[in-house]
Amino acid sequence: MAAISARGSRRRRTINEINMVPFIDVMLVLLIIFMVSAPMITTGLVDLPSVGKSRAQPEHVIHVIVGSDEKIKIKLDKEEARPLTLNRLAEQVKQAQAGEATTPVVISGDKNVKYEAVVKVMDVLQTAGVARVGLAVRNSGSAGN
Repeated sequence: MAAISARGSRRRRTINEINMVPFIDVMLVLLIIFMVSAPMITTGLVDLPSVGKSRAQPEHVIHVIVGSDEKIKIKLDKEEARPLTLNRLAEQVKQAQAGEATTPVVISGDKNVKYEAVVKVMDVLQTAGVARVGLAVRNSGSAGN
């Protein structure tokens, strides 16, 4: 009788392992679903603008130049570039437009300028209500010049 009670008092040890079989089953089912549904997904078409479509430039253009030191200059048509602060940029652009909201404003930045500085200039112009703001780009043919 003592042998039976000794065998019955033995406790089962708990297993501290994660059963991976259900996890693997779920992953395989998801893999099959994605493999079947992936070819059915239609990809969107993005029409990116290309450089050089417009050959004729407007006669009156306002250039805003952001230097590598993040200083701002404004240049009207063929005039010399004048330095100004970011606070006075909107006022100067509105004055240069002289009531014509269709006058384009082109922002050109130095190659080493932070993107944040160019975005600040665009934000100031947008909040001032300037309608036509663009970024100056270099044609691939003139990249070495």
